[in-house]
Amino acid sequence: MDTGFQDSSTPPRRGLFRAKTVEESIADTEDPERGLRKELSTLDLVAYGVGVIIGTGIFVVTGSVAKQYAGPAVALAFIAAGVVCALAALCYAEFASTVPVAGSAYTFGYASIGELPAWIIGWDLVLELALGAAVVAGGWSGYIASLLSDAGADVPASLSHQGGGFGFDILAAALVLVLTGIVMVGMKLSARVTGVVVAVKVTVVLLVIFAGLFYVTGGNYHPFLPPSRSNTGGGSQLHAPLVQVMFGFTPSSFGVMGIFSAAAVVFFAFIGFDIVATAAEETRHPQRDLPRGIFGSLVVCTVLYVAVSLVVTGMEKYSKLDTSAPLANAFTSVGAHFWADVISFGAAVGLTSVVLILLLGQTRVFFAMSRDGLLPRAFSRVHPRFGTPYRTTLLLGTAVAAIAGFFSVGQLEEMVNIGTLFAFIVVAVGVVVLRHTRPDLHRAFRAPWVPFLPALSVCASLWLMINLSVETWLRFAGWMVVGLAVYFGYGRGHSRLARGR
Repeated sequence: MDTGFQDSSTPPRRGLFRAKTVEESIADTEDPERGLRKELSTLDLVAYGVGVIIGTGIFVVTGSVAKQYAGPAVALAFIAAGVVCALAALCYAEFASTVPVAGSAYTFGYASIGELPAWIIGWDLVLELALGAAVVAGGWSGYIASLLSDAGADVPASLSHQGGGFGFDILAAALVLVLTGIVMVGMKLSARVTGVVVAVKVTVVLLVIFAGLFYVTGGNYHPFLPPSRSNTGGGSQLHAPLVQVMFGFTPSSFGVMGIFSAAAVVFFAFIGFDIVATAAEETRHPQRDLPRGIFGSLVVCTVLYVAVSLVVTGMEKYSKLDTSAPLANAFTSVGAHFWADVISFGAAVGLTSVVLILLLGQTRVFFAMSRDGLLPRAFSRVHPRFGTPYRTTLLLGTAVAAIAGFFSVGQLEEMVNIGTLFAFIVVAVGVVVLRHTRPDLHRAFRAPWVPFLPALSVCASLWLMINLSVETWLRFAGWMVVGLAVYFGYGRGHSRLARGR
């Protein structure tokens, strides 16, 4: 039986912060049974980034945040959130080009800070990507059910969550299973499907932007930055931002501080560019293509978000925007019903690629953790024909399909936010540590102004994190406690570093 430890050639390493060297990580990619095929180009990586970033955010978040937090200045909130992502992107680009191995922040943390921090971030990412995929699949199901209803074919209440009672969302589960099959068959097929979907999605967004320009009224932009207004709330402290509970700081809507409150919310719309790094091992020229893919997808999406937010707040007064489907309703309010239907179609298509890429990123993180022995090594075997981690993909795809089918999961945006921001902090710290411990490494891309830029990235990420609710922090802490139990119960003893390679 293959235990994965017959290749022992170095003494076991002790301690919670034992690190896996960059050379060891790269050597793992050359194992024919556990290495992934290199099939992706710069264009594929940009498509992956745009494919996962452009989803419900551009169709929903833009208008709802404008109404509740920033008014027409929501465009500035998108820029602020984009800057935070850009700071993290510089750190990701350095790591991804230096350690072109599957696993993203998990792998980067293992090579710099050590095993326990790497486990924590890997455990975090697996959950966040799974929940994200399930929630987005549920959103896709809602759009499709609505389109079917308009065509006279209603989905039974027992096969959806529309009735409010118990039901199995057959459409959401079916979508996840189909996309799981695509991910399992191969990275190239996933890239082709993503490319087609992204082309359709971006075309729809561009058409909406240009069509909306004809309905813009200048008066709707005044005031561009509405007067500040305190959010006294009055609800449970569990739903209050952590910064309010800790320091008595009362968050505000509108005004300058409203822009930053909005940035903490719209940050959800940017999540995904970091998933590009999970495909590092499957990129043909990672040192060159990964930085291009990360920055290219981030720039494209920031421009589209700013343009859409300016159009929607110009078409309808920010105070009158609908919070559930603001972009579609903005067109409906001016009598452009055709474009409202186009937006619904674009949203349904767009969510497909989001689910696919979240599944892809999740399987690569789980695969990397398995290959290191922190999870059962059986899940790190790749298919002899397709070259994909098929066991991991099947396991996680089935689990996500079950979550999407059985549970109507709401308000998980903040859970995904806190997990991603935590990953940003780990990567930023890791860049500084690896610069100090391994100055000899060849870095095809070097983040500028180290350690000042990573420190700024950590501060910016922490600021957005403490603007999230106490309830989100408690859920995050609970999942981390479970993760620590799994690590000390299994991962620590089965780690390849613990047993010696």
